[in-house]
Amino acid sequence: MTPIHFVKMHGIGNDFVVIDAINQKINSTQLPIAKLSNRNTGIGFDQLLMIEPSKNADFFCRIFNADGSEAEQCGNGLRCVARFLHENGLTKNKSFSLETKAGVFPVEINDYNHVRVTMGVPEIKEPLVQINVDHLTMPISVLSMGNPHAVLKVDELKEINAAKLAPVIASQKYFPHGANVGFMQILNKDHIRLRTFERGAGETLACGSNACASAVAGIKNGWLAPQVQVEFSQGSVWVEWQGDGQVAHLTGSAEMVFTGQI
Repeated sequence: MTPIHFVKMHGIGNDFVVIDAINQKINSTQLPIAKLSNRNTGIGFDQLLMIEPSKNADFFCRIFNADGSEAEQCGNGLRCVARFLHENGLTKNKSFSLETKAGVFPVEINDYNHVRVTMGVPEIKEPLVQINVDHLTMPISVLSMGNPHAVLKVDELKEINAAKLAPVIASQKYFPHGANVGFMQILNKDHIRLRTFERGAGETLACGSNACASAVAGIKNGWLAPQVQVEFSQGSVWVEWQGDGQVAHLTGSAEMVFTGQI
């Protein structure tokens, strides 16, 4: 088997393997993604990102979760792909477009610590709906950022048994294909803390699309201002959303960790 070259990257701890499938011949069905994602015996990553040619944008990005399932969107991943493309000379432009299964997303590189992704117009299915979990009634927001999200506002993140609650929330009738579940603690109108459980990956250190969904839910419900700092355990991203019918913007860093080959 011909070696496959990859780059390990992360966006505030949400980590990826990025593969150039334009200049390498790769059959994704033959990649043992779940095995490679193992943090003890493999490379370790939340998602594998494969860059391919696109007919509708400058590049196409296929997104595979750690369990091998395919995802529609990944905000932190798109920032890393943008840096990969620019840093490795696949494009000289600092503004270009990336296509995923969820559509086409413009990206803009100010520098590698400030990569901005236009995430599209959020689809707010239920701004606030009551669900029953373990005989408790909980209000969640149901949204799509091209992929499904549930957002639960909590008083204190440390007091939440997120590993227990997330699978129950993601199995609600609103999510026939599962969901990314965000637990949001509001510090003030401009600043939230967030924990996220991602479909096919479990709890991750950060999630860009869930950051957008959580900020949008907070703005829609009148809890937050139009520009929000979303803090995860390893750092922050910034989300801007001006309201119904407007696109959301996600800005944050893209870090290169190491290169290797499979």
